[in-house]
Amino acid sequence: MTAMPDAAAPLMIVDALSKSFVRRGSFVDRIKQGGSKTVRALHDVSLVVRRGETLGIVGESGCGKSTLARCLVRLHRPDGGRIVYAGQDVLALAGAERRTYNRRVQMVFQDPYGSLNPRMSVRQMLAEAILFHRLRKGAAVNQRIAELLELVRLPTDAADRYPHEFSGGQRQRIGIARALAVEPECLIADELVSSLDVSVQAQIINLLLELQERLHLTVLFIAHDLRLVRHISHRVAVMYLGSIVELAETERLFTKPAHPYTAALLKAAPELDPARRSVVEAVRGELPSPLDVPPGCPFHPRCPKVFDRCRVELPLLRERAAGHVAACHL
Repeated sequence: MTAMPDAAAPLMIVDALSKSFVRRGSFVDRIKQGGSKTVRALHDVSLVVRRGETLGIVGESGCGKSTLARCLVRLHRPDGGRIVYAGQDVLALAGAERRTYNRRVQMVFQDPYGSLNPRMSVRQMLAEAILFHRLRKGAAVNQRIAELLELVRLPTDAADRYPHEFSGGQRQRIGIARALAVEPECLIADELVSSLDVSVQAQIINLLLELQERLHLTVLFIAHDLRLVRHISHRVAVMYLGSIVELAETERLFTKPAHPYTAALLKAAPELDPARRSVVEAVRGELPSPLDVPPGCPFHPRCPKVFDRCRVELPLLRERAAGHVAACHL
């Protein structure tokens, strides 16, 4: 991992972002439950993304990581809060300004099998992005496609092949090339390698690190693999049931976690050394349903340090040390 740039100015500011979805269910469910239910996917999420950094976002499945990513690239419109990018209110952008933002902030999706159009060749996919944003014309388009394939280490003849002709790792490289085709400043990687073999994961992660340094990218790296996040990130935000419960510099968070949930995630991470493996349950119980978030601290039903205040009062993020915040009453 490269060192944090000296001029770590804020590139993106997320302020009190919230997003809910209505779950309609079947007709029988609506009769029994008295109508539709609301899933709280995000609740008052606030964070700052510094220019040139890699910010890791971790948490269990269903904690809101992907919803946050989709809100940031405006695939979902938040119900409340603000996203400020390079001084602009993202949610107020329209027309040419919104297209410019969509070009500057790109997303690489989790599923390399479902995120590529099976009816389009690699050349057609990359050319579509380049031409839509009017970045090249004529012969320069094919020249740019050749550059992109070289960037992600795919052979030049890959341009005229279709997604089904590639392996999972190669498809993810195509997804990265498609994101880079529009020359973004910020790349949001949503579970970039979770569907790939371990050996291929290392290749993709090393490629991402090289591209970040070469192209001066800012990266939001969303994952559930803590070892991977520790290797690639400058800072880490921990999410639980749609909220950020802790955020700190990577090494501080891994060595001095301030929230019981973060500590539980670290204990649950698999160890390669059999002598260091624990048989003690890291976190008890199952993740509560976002349809029925517990009152007070959402983590209190599973927390080993719970006390009365946790059951009734929601803890707010507060600073524990320079650059280290956590939402815990302790």
